[in-house]
Amino acid sequence: MMPPVKGWPEDSQLTNVAALGLAPHSGWAAVVGIGAADAHLRVLVRDRIEMADPGPHGPRQPYHAVEGLPIEEAERRLAAYEAEAGRRAHEALERIAKRLVEGGHRLIGLGILESAGRKGSSLAATLASHALIHTADGDHFRKAIALAAARLQLAVSRVRSRDLLTEAVTVVGRPPESLSQSIREWGREVGPPWGADQKAAALLAWVMLARAPAGRRSTG
Repeated sequence: MMPPVKGWPEDSQLTNVAALGLAPHSGWAAVVGIGAADAHLRVLVRDRIEMADPGPHGPRQPYHAVEGLPIEEAERRLAAYEAEAGRRAHEALERIAKRLVEGGHRLIGLGILESAGRKGSSLAATLASHALIHTADGDHFRKAIALAAARLQLAVSRVRSRDLLTEAVTVVGRPPESLSQSIREWGREVGPPWGADQKAAALLAWVMLARAPAGRRSTG
C-alpha cells in the first residue's frame, strides 16, 4: 500500500489532485505524475515529452547548433528554438493535464529537476565554453517547461538533482529508506521503464504534492 501524503488528514478527499515531476534532457523530458487514490499515492502518469523539432527549427542541442555564429544571429536562432520548445512543452503538458482531469484529478503543479552545472554569465561566455554549452542545452528545455507551466497557471518548483533526496526527506517527512521503498513499489506496480529518470521524477512529484497548501489539495 502506498503511503498517504504528509499533512493530509486521513478522511480528506485526495482523489482530485496530482502533481508532476520532470527530469529534463536535451530535447526531451521524462514525466511522472503522482496523485492519490483511496487515500494513498499512485503513479497516474508516466510519459516522455519531446520538445525539439526533428528538423532545423528546434535541434536537441540548440546551443551547440549556434556555436560559432555571430552573437546576433545566435540570439535570433535561440529565440526561435525557444518558441518551438515552448510550444511543444505547452501542448504536451496540456495533454497530460487533460488526461488527469478525465481521470478525476486536478493538476496542481510540477517540479523540474535542476542541473547542478555552472552557467555562463552571458551568451558570449556560454558559447566560448564547451562545458557551459552542455549546461545551457539542458537549461533551454527547462525554461521551456517552466514557461509552458506558467501558461497553464501551474505552480513550478526547481530542485537540484543532488538536493532532491534531502528535500524529500524534509518535505515529505520520511527517511531515505522509506522513500526509496515506496519508489521501488511504484516501479513494480507500473512496470518498465522505471529507471533513474522516472524514479527522480516520481520523488519530485511527491515533493510537490507534500508542499501544496491545504487549500489547493482540497476538493474546493
